[in-house]
Amino acid sequence: MSNFPLSVEKTKYLQLKQRLVSDYPGVDQDTLADTLEGITDLHEMIAAIIRSALVDEALQSGLRSRIDDMRQRLARLEERGMKKRQLALEAMTEVGLKKLELSDFTASARSGSPALVVISEDLVPEAYWVPQPPKLDRQSVLAELKRGADVPGAQLSNPKPNLSVRTK
Repeated sequence: MSNFPLSVEKTKYLQLKQRLVSDYPGVDQDTLADTLEGITDLHEMIAAIIRSALVDEALQSGLRSRIDDMRQRLARLEERGMKKRQLALEAMTEVGLKKLELSDFTASARSGSPALVVISEDLVPEAYWVPQPPKLDRQSVLAELKRGADVPGAQLSNPKPNLSVRTK
């Protein structure tokens, strides 16, 4: 999306505003704003951009919801497939069937590899532990700074302007 027309309109708006203030030094802000709104398209352009952003946000919301639904469906399918495989394995093991050969697949029941079971972490020698580098707890630092505490090496940034749009 090109912002060239908006840039042109902003420049036009600022030039007209400067000229009106210079030609009519006593003009009040409401009259100035109404006059500029009537002789430029800036307000309409900004409104169109905000409307487009609202449509994009609605699409995001819909897609996010759809993605969440699809993730839930994926999890159900994964769970269902795992349960079916487990059921087949149990049936094959129970009857002593080691291999099932069919035209579209071959299934084999065999013993798996042993998994690690840690009985007591305190007894595991230090050589098996992986040191972790310290990580900055950004949320704690932010909370302290917002409470007015001094945290060396950190500070709050200047607030950025933001756009609030309410829809009916």
